[in-house]
Amino acid sequence: MIVKSLEDIIGTEDETSGDNWTSRRFLMKKDNCGFSMNDTIIKAGTDNYFWYKNHIEAVYCIEGEGEIEEVENGKVHPLKPGTMYILDKNDKHHLRAKTQMRMVCVFNPPLVGTETHNEEGYYPLLTD
Repeated sequence: MIVKSLEDIIGTEDETSGDNWTSRRFLMKKDNCGFSMNDTIIKAGTDNYFWYKNHIEAVYCIEGEGEIEEVENGKVHPLKPGTMYILDKNDKHHLRAKTQMRMVCVFNPPLVGTETHNEEGYYPLLTD
């Protein structure tokens, strides 16, 4: 059994940040669950371009408001607490946070834990 609290993660190597986001990594590849799970904060007023070409990501919004735009067709979906989306086709997208957003993010394959978005907006596929 694995049991962790947010307090166990904040301020440790399992908390990773970029300019517009902070990701607290609860489960990673080393936990051998077949997926990873993050508690992620997206800063208010930011427009973030992401493309997880190496991962499938499911996201559940638990705080804040914003929108996600599909780059391929320009379709915009509002996001608020209780909304889930999945990037099941490695969708390129813009995530815009009107207010600070808190998201629970699940990745397959699992993240190693040190990933940050590269210049093209995706996480490299790390093995260790």
